[in-house]
Amino acid sequence: MTEQKNTQVAGMTIMGMIFFLFGFVTTFNITLADQFKAVFELENWQAQLVNGAFFFSYFVFSFLCGGIIKRIGYKGGVMLGLALVALGSFLFFPAAKALSYPFFLVAIFVMATGVVFLQVAANPYVTAIGPSETASGRLTFTQSLNSIATYIAPIIASVFVFKEAAEAALGTVMTETARLEAAREAADAVPVPFIIIGIVVVIIAVIIGIMKLPLIPTKGVERKSVWRYSHVVLGALAIFFYVGAEVGTAAYIQVYLQEVAEFTKTQAAKMIALYWGGAMVGRFYGAYMLSNVEKSKKYLYTVIVLALAIFVGWYVRQESIVDGLIFAGIALVNYLLMQLGRGDTKRTLAVFGVVAMLLLVTVMVTSGQVVLWVGISVGLFNSIMFPSIFALGVDGLDKGELSMASGLINTLIVGGAILPVIMGGIADLSPVLADGTHTARYTFIVPIVSYAYIVFFALVGSKHK
Repeated sequence: MTEQKNTQVAGMTIMGMIFFLFGFVTTFNITLADQFKAVFELENWQAQLVNGAFFFSYFVFSFLCGGIIKRIGYKGGVMLGLALVALGSFLFFPAAKALSYPFFLVAIFVMATGVVFLQVAANPYVTAIGPSETASGRLTFTQSLNSIATYIAPIIASVFVFKEAAEAALGTVMTETARLEAAREAADAVPVPFIIIGIVVVIIAVIIGIMKLPLIPTKGVERKSVWRYSHVVLGALAIFFYVGAEVGTAAYIQVYLQEVAEFTKTQAAKMIALYWGGAMVGRFYGAYMLSNVEKSKKYLYTVIVLALAIFVGWYVRQESIVDGLIFAGIALVNYLLMQLGRGDTKRTLAVFGVVAMLLLVTVMVTSGQVVLWVGISVGLFNSIMFPSIFALGVDGLDKGELSMASGLINTLIVGGAILPVIMGGIADLSPVLADGTHTARYTFIVPIVSYAYIVFFALVGSKHK
């Protein structure tokens, strides 16, 4: 029994590292859209091809990955994914030297393909490594580690990638030679963190290669069987809307802060860390609220998470403790609303979907600092959505079916490629402001509709038929 527990701990530790890794990589790429827009003088929809290149890989490879992992096992899938992430990271260097937007998109696509393998392997592995009734709690815990990375990534991007001098220069009238020089300076800032990522990934791959992980069966069913389950198919569609809404909201809150709260690109990129920080805080709540942790310990963990929220809220701007207290207050509201779910995954998912819709409606009709605090609050209510949708989507399946179901569900992460581009098109068609930019206000209609479907899935679509 002790040996089994130790191997499970080892498995969860490695999966925690993997979730942290692909959370960092995903969010870091998302923040680059605004930088590429300035460097290559792109329209909104063209800049969102950064997200398109990243998330389109899920559509191309996820189901195929499920089949490959079924043959080579979860550990093999993780190793292959890490190799592709490292390769994609190193490709950023020649892309910057060539000053080529398509080359950058190729590098992002290769890196994203590696993340697809990691996602398809890691999510079912975590659900299968312990009791099914606490699968949502385990997934939410690993997703909370993912969220630590998504909180850190925009802060690091604001330091290493978004250069105030280059940003200011690109926004002025200059000769073509001077513009190219400023663009090259801005582009040269991009590869450095990715080269570091590539080195770290290689080290992690070596560690995993020498470790013994718990074996989870991948054999036993035919490829077509997962299509028989309506909750798997509807869960995949829920993932489509969730990822599209999460990524699109983050991208356009960042743009909207520049429009209505007079943030610079660098400031907006840094502040969006609060959006991802909210997802981190909410997932820490979900990790123990949706598990079988003793009630007395839940209260202790809540106090610890609220203390974390104060730090997170203060750290981004480091101007006043008031920021931390406001953020902690929002986190407390998130915790109280989570109680409406009474520990039930379906009920909690429905409540959070409704709240996310209401918050985005508020963002559309307000301006200034209200947009900042209401907008970043959406992250808190995104927190438990992915692990909850995934756990509900694969609930009741045989372990041999999990890799193919995961492949199908992860295929629909392509929503992160499609919905932000649609939102970019809406922004480009929206009324032009006095400074010549387009308002991002109307783009939030897309995630509002997306959250409405998630509520449907929670209450109706997740039922087994």
